[in-house]
Amino acid sequence: MRISIACLYLIIFYSISFSANCQRTNEYHVEVGGLVASDQTPFWLRANQYGIVPLRGSFARFNAGFQSDYRPADSTGHRRKTDWGYKLDAVANAGVANQFLLPEAYIKGRVGAFELYVGRRREIVGLVDTLLTTGAYAWSGNALPIPKIQLAVPTFTAIPFTKGVLSFMGAFAHGWFENSDRLVTGSYLHQKYLYGRLGKPTWPFRLYAGFNHQVIWAGKSNFLPDYVAVNGQLPSSIRYYPAVILGSRGTQPNGVDVTSFEDNRIGNHLGSLDIATDVNVGQLNIFVYRQFLYDDGSLFYGTNVADGLNGLRIKNRQEPPGTGFFLRQITFEYLFTGSQGGDVFVIDDDKRRGRDEYFNHSQFIDGWTYYKRTIGTPFLTPKDEVNPSLPPGLAISNNRVSVYHLGISALLFNKIGITTRLSYSLNAGTYTVVYPTTPRQFSGLLTASVPLDILGGTTLNGSFAVDSGELLPNSVGTYISLRKTGFLGKRSKTPVTTPYMRFR
Repeated sequence: MRISIACLYLIIFYSISFSANCQRTNEYHVEVGGLVASDQTPFWLRANQYGIVPLRGSFARFNAGFQSDYRPADSTGHRRKTDWGYKLDAVANAGVANQFLLPEAYIKGRVGAFELYVGRRREIVGLVDTLLTTGAYAWSGNALPIPKIQLAVPTFTAIPFTKGVLSFMGAFAHGWFENSDRLVTGSYLHQKYLYGRLGKPTWPFRLYAGFNHQVIWAGKSNFLPDYVAVNGQLPSSIRYYPAVILGSRGTQPNGVDVTSFEDNRIGNHLGSLDIATDVNVGQLNIFVYRQFLYDDGSLFYGTNVADGLNGLRIKNRQEPPGTGFFLRQITFEYLFTGSQGGDVFVIDDDKRRGRDEYFNHSQFIDGWTYYKRTIGTPFLTPKDEVNPSLPPGLAISNNRVSVYHLGISALLFNKIGITTRLSYSLNAGTYTVVYPTTPRQFSGLLTASVPLDILGGTTLNGSFAVDSGELLPNSVGTYISLRKTGFLGKRSKTPVTTPYMRFR
């Protein structure tokens, strides 16, 4: 999928002119800022930022974007059955390495409950609190969004004849990995997810369950041995697509581009099975979730059930009192990935098919990364990010972790937004390259957002972060920015957005 920037600008310019008469919400934002760090950029200043923060070096930033969203419902609650929208967001970083990035550039269309979009889009996939989380296991928002075509039911939609008691959401997508600075090039993304909800939105108690399935497949490389790739070529033909979608095993005969390695599966498959509950207790909303991890067959055989992401979010549903300190939300999480089904791999023994090596793979040797950033939880660390004093390892050099995390969101004097993230981890490396010790790591962040009256209303944002420990280089850093957000033309009274997997 390649869409020229010139064509994209023409489409957006036309849509702005056309939508002014259609009560469409047209929003823009402009931000200028700068980051200063003593060494490597502290973890919480760059993690889960969609790949727009450089790993090293101080920098200045200019960010601008605009979007046109779906039309809101009218006064009777009626919404158009068909609609469309777009978004373009550009980031320029000037520093040790100059960057121009497009973290979002997409066009979307809706027919009833179904949505089709093409391009890059910020997304988080999984049952998780998206505001203060460490990151959903498989798709956390840590890397630059992967360009894709996606057909989805993006929000929970009632199943017919259930009167809203049962609802679902889901997506099916095809994407493209980058080729620059990658050992395996020409690879594709297959992604799908499906989640269900038991309970109406108005009920005080709701249950959720579902799964997501991520696959990187196809490509070629000069760095792969013959026993995993025929002349460096991985299975890339469309005839393998059903096996990729289904994750089927042992269905492909050895041939021109298939080796005995594909007797397991075509591509690298990973994801999570998620369960959650959502309860209103007085003025509080309590959200509890668990993500069970899979990166091989260990979860199916029950040998890695100890691994997973566990979360508790407590959200205050009261209106802020207008004075003093108001606690909006607390999130606790515990991430454990140390089991991986055990330290041995015997393919013919269901109980000994361990060494899952989360986010690593013998064919896709770049790991579960996009532009060298982990696509899933950032606590599974790429080799470029770990302390140089630790032994070099695989693409993801640290995937056996225990992480304790606390996130807090508050409001001061009904004006100043405060957020903090505090994380402490124990890290063991991988089963392939075990760290001689168990490096401890603390990463913390404090942010504040202050609205200002200048320029018709802006927001001053400030962040301070620190890394202290043995896994990452010790570092401190701060980021300060000024952001202006506004609307083009007539603003709709109830602007509509369609966030993915949001449980705020």
